[in-house]
Amino acid sequence: MRHIQYHRFGDSSVLTLDDAAIPAPGPGDVCLRVAGAGLNPIDWKTRQGLGFAARQIEDCLPWTPGYDVSGVVTAIGDGVTTLAEGDRVMGMIGFPGEGGGYAEYAVASAEELVQVPDELDLVSAGALPLAALTAWQALFEMADLQPDHKILIHAAAGGVGHLAVQFARAHGAHVIATASEANGDFLASLGADEILDYRKDDVVDECYGLDVVLDLVGGDTGKRSLHALGEHGVLVTVPTVTADDIITEAENRGLKAHGMTVRPEVFHLEEIAELIEDGDVRLHVDAVFPLADAARAHERLEMGHGRGKLVLDCG
Repeated sequence: MRHIQYHRFGDSSVLTLDDAAIPAPGPGDVCLRVAGAGLNPIDWKTRQGLGFAARQIEDCLPWTPGYDVSGVVTAIGDGVTTLAEGDRVMGMIGFPGEGGGYAEYAVASAEELVQVPDELDLVSAGALPLAALTAWQALFEMADLQPDHKILIHAAAGGVGHLAVQFARAHGAHVIATASEANGDFLASLGADEILDYRKDDVVDECYGLDVVLDLVGGDTGKRSLHALGEHGVLVTVPTVTADDIITEAENRGLKAHGMTVRPEVFHLEEIAELIEDGDVRLHVDAVFPLADAARAHERLEMGHGRGKLVLDCG
């Protein structure tokens, strides 16, 4: 099989397309013929040696990145009873130290995988798990979002953001979204109640008494958004690099802020799949790249300001 590896940390040029044997599943695992591998900001940050995941793998190079996969089960390990060969599945795999999604075949724990809804094509499904689980856990675990809440979502047109908008709306919350003017119609189509142009509108002037802020930008954006929180509101910040500073700033102001790290959770992923099946949520894939073009895909990913998700076609 072919897979993407890097032998050292660095820019996108360190990504190489190499050959390897097709992996065999161990007990509790399955082997997948990978269809799609989602790309996430953690991928390029880890490739550069940044963040907590890089510390997990720095002594394990060369390493195959990729935590998001979809595909077809080709082999079953001992003890697996929930999946069968031929099943169309997706999941967040090997997080944070194993990865392995950027490949034609991958091994995953059966407990990390769920069936792909018929409403999703198999390649696109590979872009869903990590971003969807990040949005879900931020909203419903960290922020305890309620139907009567008013929530501000930064970078709302991005991979995590566009799903968070839809989850919050499906839950009955009032959603204020920040994005570029070019993404206004896109966010309106997803159900955002109010849309702010982050280049022109100041959230402190436009928002007050918020129950929840989902900060997908970090840094000064997260700190400034604290001013828009209500007395009992909470800010959840996802970028780990600036989380501690934002939390400290919140404590100094007598407010609540939390950082978070996403985790695989099959029950959450099943609930998300049901929303897709019911037509309440849709995944937007902005671009699909061949596996061999992983370096170009990373360059696009690093640019940011994208709409929805990017995915590698590994078929």
